[in-house]
Amino acid sequence: MILSLTLISLGASAALGFVYEMTKGPIETSAMNKKLDAIKQVVPAFTNDPNQEMFLLPTGEGDSLEVYPAKNGEEIVGYAVKSYTNNGFSGYIGFMVGFTPTGVIYNISVLEQKETPGLGTKMVPEGTPDKPEFKDQFKGKDPADFVLKVKKDGGPVDAITAATISSRAFCDGIQRAYNTFVKGGLK
Repeated sequence: MILSLTLISLGASAALGFVYEMTKGPIETSAMNKKLDAIKQVVPAFTNDPNQEMFLLPTGEGDSLEVYPAKNGEEIVGYAVKSYTNNGFSGYIGFMVGFTPTGVIYNISVLEQKETPGLGTKMVPEGTPDKPEFKDQFKGKDPADFVLKVKKDGGPVDAITAATISSRAFCDGIQRAYNTFVKGGLK
């Protein structure tokens, strides 16, 4: 019985290791492409490889955020900051926030979230001309002048209907990115 279990365990381990090695490269490539697509969405057109020039900036909360400088030639056209919040209704929400060199929000992309389908997930889908998406209200705003709080908390942000917690979390993630951006001396 011990010999049988040992052989079965060795066979399963070998199969698991083989599958891991075969899928490791494609998974890494997929994650890299997703990150580069998010960077392209949140900053103006660039000619450099932001991933090669990525650097970390401390948040002041005991961790650091990844910053991807976007350049057109030698001129900085924007910064993509990979931010997050743990205050979503279902916990973690990951963002890529794009800033112009002056600190104005260029665009935002949600990288990862597990919010309630049909409610908190409304922060993700594309909008239409007559009903823009939730994140569009942040475009062109300078967080130095634009308070990142929902109207319920005294701010100017229109919350997602029935998803105030997710809306607050969205604002928190953007605020974390901006605070790190400013503390890092990029503005």
